[in-house]
Amino acid sequence: MKGASAPGRSRAATGRRTGRGRAARTHHPVSPWLFLAPGLLITLAFNLYPFLATVWKSFTDARTLTTGEFVGLENFQALLQDDQFWVALRNSALYVVLVVPFTVLLPLLLALLVQKHVPGIAFFRSAYYTPVVASVVVVALMWVWMLDDRGLLNGILHVLGVDPVPFLSDQWLLLFSSMALTVWRGLGYYMIIYLAALANVPRELHEAAQVDGAGPVRRFVSVTVPAVRSTMVLVGALSSVSAFKVFSEVYMIAGPTGGPGGEDTTLVMLIQRAGTGLQGRTGYASAMSIVLFVLTLLLMLFVLRADRKDKD
Repeated sequence: MKGASAPGRSRAATGRRTGRGRAARTHHPVSPWLFLAPGLLITLAFNLYPFLATVWKSFTDARTLTTGEFVGLENFQALLQDDQFWVALRNSALYVVLVVPFTVLLPLLLALLVQKHVPGIAFFRSAYYTPVVASVVVVALMWVWMLDDRGLLNGILHVLGVDPVPFLSDQWLLLFSSMALTVWRGLGYYMIIYLAALANVPRELHEAAQVDGAGPVRRFVSVTVPAVRSTMVLVGALSSVSAFKVFSEVYMIAGPTGGPGGEDTTLVMLIQRAGTGLQGRTGYASAMSIVLFVLTLLLMLFVLRADRKDKD
């Protein structure tokens, strides 16, 4: 009897375990959405809704304290006739053309320098990354003090007998100074991205190239660049978007007016100027925001398409 009851108890225990396992695997179809709900609500509240509201306002004559009425494409037509808009678009485009190549290449060279494991290299990595975590306002003020007519650089030039350089009063020098600040602040951030990519490059490739007689420059062109090519595309895309949406650097160096005569104004500065204040033209600013969004999207698509063509 004892021997006959053992299999029965075993089957009963197995049945209970199977039942518990089935019950553990059974869940309500709403459960996953409960976990996703906080993130979805935040995305809807702070991303999707503002975007849709901006699209709607771009077709209205809304102001800061009024909702406005639907005016169709009048805001976009007004943009085409706004000389200040074309000046801002030119400056933003120049920012992309002149800043992006430096933010793609210089951080890679910097990453190669700090990649080596030598005593004290951690200090230099931290020093290069410091501008990234520093406040943009503090950093910009430091550059203003250096570039001022009585600042550090002009003081050195005065000692050398050279006339002061109008870094902050000349239209183009002011814009180029802002670009230099943008590149300097981004070096450490993109350097970290390149360091992660360089860590995955097989050392055997460099050793084989060195055995074949390739020098440092040849190894950089033939081994390093192809190995981190996808990372270079990523850095180019990120820096392109950042350069096209630049605001803080130019605002702090050129001032709220955008430099002499407003000739150094960027698109984001113009949007901020048009859409703020008690009489801010939020509808007009929204139209400029939509143009900025479309141009940024086209820029991203161009970068990705160029990368795909190179791969093919």
